[in-house]
Formats: sequence, C-alpha cells, structure tokens
Amino acid sequence: MKKALLLFLILLSSNVIIAAISPKEKEALIKLYHVTAGPQWKVKWDLSASETSWFGVKIEDNKVIALDLSDNNLTGKIPNEISNLVNLQVLNLHKNQLSGNIPQSLGKLKLLRILDLSFNQLFGPIPTSLCQLDKLSSLELYMNNLSGILPSQLGLLTQLENLSLFNNEITGEIPSSLYELKGLKTLMLNSNKLVGGLSKEIENMIFLENLSLFDNNMNGQVPMELKKLNRLKEMNLSYNKFNGFVSKDLAVLDIMNMTMLNEKGLAVALKVVSDRNSAIVSED
Repeated sequence: MKKALLLFLILLSSNVIIAAISPKEKEALIKLYHVTAGPQWKVKWDLSASETSWFGVKIEDNKVIALDLSDNNLTGKIPNEISNLVNLQVLNLHKNQLSGNIPQSLGKLKLLRILDLSFNQLFGPIPTSLCQLDKLSSLELYMNNLSGILPSQLGLLTQLENLSLFNNEITGEIPSSLYELKGLKTLMLNSNKLVGGLSKEIENMIFLENLSLFDNNMNGQVPMELKKLNRLKEMNLSYNKFNGFVSKDLAVLDIMNMTMLNEKGLAVALKVVSDRNSAIVSED
C-alpha cells in the first residue's frame, strides 16, 4: 500500500513538472527561436526538451509569464507571433541585435508590466498599440534607431513609473498626455530630436525622481514648476535651446548647470536668479 502511494505521488509530481503550456504559446516561442537565429544564441534552447528547461522562460500554472533573453545574441526581427504569449508579464530582450520595427501586435499583451527592448537596432515609430498596455510599469526602448513622434496616447499608461527612450531619433514635441502620468518616477528622453517647450504641467508628476531631456532641440522658458517636484534627485535639461532665467535651485539640480546652445550653436549657461521666491519671466 505504501509503495503504491509513493508511486502515485511520484507520477503526480512528474505530471506537474512536465505539464505543457498551450500549443499557441509553444509555437510562439519556437517561432521566436528560429527567426532570431536560436542556434547562434549564447544560451540555446533544446527544442526536444520540455519548455520548462528553456533558458529565460518562466512558467507558472502552465502559462508563460516572463521571457528574459537579454544579452543573448538574438538577431533578426521580433515576430508578430510573440503576441500569442498572452500571459506575459515581463518581456526583456535588452542588449541584443534585433532589427526591424517594433510589432504593433505587442499591444495584445494586456498583462505586460515590463517591456524592455533597449540596446538593439530597432527602427521606425513607437507603435501606438503599446499605449493599450495599461498595466505597464516600465517601458524601456532606449539605444535604438526609433524615429517619428511620441504617441499622443501615452497618458493612457497610468501605471507607468519608468519611461526610458533616450538615444533614438524621436522627433516632434512632448505630447500633452505625457504630463498626466502622475506616478512616473523616471523620464529619460535625452539624445533625441525633440522640439517645443517643456509644459508647466510637469508639476503633475509629483513622484518624478529622474528627468533627462539633455541633447534635444527644445526651447522656451524652463518652467519654474519644476521646483515643486520635491522628489526630483537628478535632472539634465542642458544642450537644448531653453532661454531666459532659472532659479539657483534648478541650476544646481541640473547636472550641467543649465548649459544651452544659442542660435550660433555655442554653449551658454542660462542666467541664474538666487532669490528662490522670484517670479521668473523672460523672453530673451
């Protein structure tokens, strides 16, 4: 009787271990492996083994909930079929050699909390479909060749805490909806081709800790409302075309002391007013 019970428990545990994910999810993983040159990965998958053994794949309750293949020598394009991993909460493909556009189909991953496609060779616009990922807390697309304007619907990402899009070719102005992201802690838009001003609505981002707009073509007055952001620890607005005066507090907070480029392309520091309560108005 004891032997039979022991055998039953062994079989039961074995079934749990080898329990299969859905055919669609497995097909999506295999497609990703093939189109990104899986045999050339640093850590390869044995497609004849259980998917539970595949590097970077996290499975719970027979569902793929996380895929982390960062720095694993993936090449080629991200396949549309990746959207069949409908239970994904984390997708991390950081630091590979992926190219092509970011698939619009990623907008179907409604449970996604973390999306990291940074440090690749992706190009084209940021898909508007990503703004449908209302559970997203971190969106990292930096160090690519992305172009076009920022999606106007960014404000729909109400759970977003980290938006890192630096070192791309993004153009246009910061959309007004971005200032509605009150929970944002990190906003990194530096080294793009952004134009226009920084809105006074920046004061809505009361949890902001890190703000970088360095090396763009933004202009206008630096809003004094930045002083209301009590959690702000790091800021870099330099090497834009902002003009006028700034308070001493803001100048000190800026890593490069508010050094701007004038119309001749020369580096000049904005004038500083030491009185913290001064009303700053300038059209110079």
